[in-house]
Amino acid sequence: MKSELVLDAKGLACPMPIVKTKKAIAELESGQILEVHATDKGAKNDLQAWATSGGHELLKHEEEASVLKFWIQKG
Repeated sequence: MKSELVLDAKGLACPMPIVKTKKAIAELESGQILEVHATDKGAKNDLQAWATSGGHELLKHEEEASVLKFWIQKG
């Protein structure tokens, strides 16, 4: 999946992945995709809830070698 911006939030504990995601998505235009890489297991639920409440869409998530990857489309 192609993304306009990749955010490296690996090694950060809650709530920093959300804080950094919020800042990064503000730089994008509506419809563009942000790719987030995180290692905090709580990021899975946190990012899903944050995306929904912010009017964004979590398109896909996967885990690769203990890194959680998310693709969020800006609303």
